Amino acid sequence: MKPLLSESEDNEALKALGKASVQIVHDLKNQLNGLKLYATFLRNRLEKSGRPDDELDTVRKLMAGLDRTAKDVSLIVEYGRPLQPRKQPGTDLERILREVVAGLNAENLSDKPAVTGGFAGSVVLVSEGDSLIGAFDPALLTDALKSISLAALRLVSGKTTALEIRLKPEGLQTAVIEWKVFDSSDHDPFNSFAGSNEIRLSLAAKVIEAHGGSAKRQDGSFFVRLPLAS
Repeated sequence: MKPLLSESEDNEALKALGKASVQIVHDLKNQLNGLKLYATFLRNRLEKSGRPDDELDTVRKLMAGLDRTAKDVSLIVEYGRPLQPRKQPGTDLERILREVVAGLNAENLSDKPAVTGGFAGSVVLVSEGDSLIGAFDPALLTDALKSISLAALRLVSGKTTALEIRLKPEGLQTAVIEWKVFDSSDHDPFNSFAGSNEIRLSLAAKVIEAHGGSAKRQDGSFFVRLPLAS
C-alpha cells in the first residue's frame, strides 16, 4: 500500500499541480487568440465579398464567444498567480467604494450598459461611519469590490430600482460592506468555479483575504469584512 503523503509533501504537490494548471490554461489562451485571429480574417473577407448578413452575424457571434472564453481563461490564470498587494496606509475605504458606485452609475446611463447587464436602477452607497481608514491596495481592492457589486446587480435585476451598498464599522478595527441581493440561497459564490461570475467572485474573495478580510454570502446579502487601521 502506498504511504500517505506528509502535509508538507501534500502542499508541494498542490503547488506543483497549480503551477502546471496555470501553464496549461495560459497555453489554451494563446490557442484561443489564434482562433480569434483566423475568425477576424474570415469576417473581413466576408465583409469585402458582400456576403449575406446572416453569415456575417454567425462569424461575429463566434468571435464574441471566443472573447468571452478568453476572458474566463484569463481569470483562471489571474486566480492561479500569487497576490502581492501593494498596501498603502491611510487609504480611505469609503472613497474607494464611492469611485466604484460612480463608475457603475455612469455605465447605467450609457446607451449600451454592457458591464452592468442593463440594470435599469441606480447604485447607492450608504455610509454609517467616519474615518474608515486602512492599509489597502487601492487598485486591487477597487477591482474586487466592483466584481462583487456587478454580481449583486445581476441578482437584484428586476427586483428593485436601486442596489444599496452599506458601509459601516464593526467595533473599532473592522469595516463591514453589505450588498442586499434579496437571495437567501446557500450557494457560496466566493468559493466556486461554476461559471465566469463565480470565478470573478472567487478572485475578489482572494483579494479581500490578502488584505486580512473575509467575503461571504449570508441571509440574502453579500458581506465583506476588512481590517481598519488601529
